[in-house]
Amino acid sequence: MIGPYEKCPRYENENYMLRMVCKEDKEDLLKVYSDEKAVALFNSDNCGGDDFHYTTKSRMEQAIAYWLWEYGRKGFVRWAIVSKTADQAIGTIELFNRKADDYFNNCGLLRLDLRSDYEREQSIFEILSLIVPSVFELFQCRIIATKIPPLASERKLAITRLGFAVSEEKLIGHDQTIYMDYYVLQK
Repeated sequence: MIGPYEKCPRYENENYMLRMVCKEDKEDLLKVYSDEKAVALFNSDNCGGDDFHYTTKSRMEQAIAYWLWEYGRKGFVRWAIVSKTADQAIGTIELFNRKADDYFNNCGLLRLDLRSDYEREQSIFEILSLIVPSVFELFQCRIIATKIPPLASERKLAITRLGFAVSEEKLIGHDQTIYMDYYVLQK
């Protein structure tokens, strides 16, 4: 099997497409990362203090350049979520196999950053249904985890529909910070 870092897979259904993020997504993604309602739902755990609230084209360009650099070093894959009806990127999904000394070792960690007008159960379900079934094989992991903050009720509905369950386990950051509110799907 070709790994995600050799060739980034593309996924699509009738309404959405997931493809490797690119520099040309800057304008569309700035609408996502400057959306304060959306930013409140992003997972910035273990991200060195970055809150992912970007309000300038320059900062968005820097973020995309960093994501592409991480992909090149096999740190993580960042897909653009493209709405086929709007013909624009409306968010991103980040995935990687997390190696750590806690419960979340050998875990496909999924981060979903979505523009707030798409923060609806059905949209989230459709988007995640594209990629979740392939994560175990793609990232050679034993569980998939994603953070769902308590105020993200639409995400919680969508993720539980996909079979995820709340985890009592705590994710321990590289600086020993304890993070909670994770949902997991077992292989």
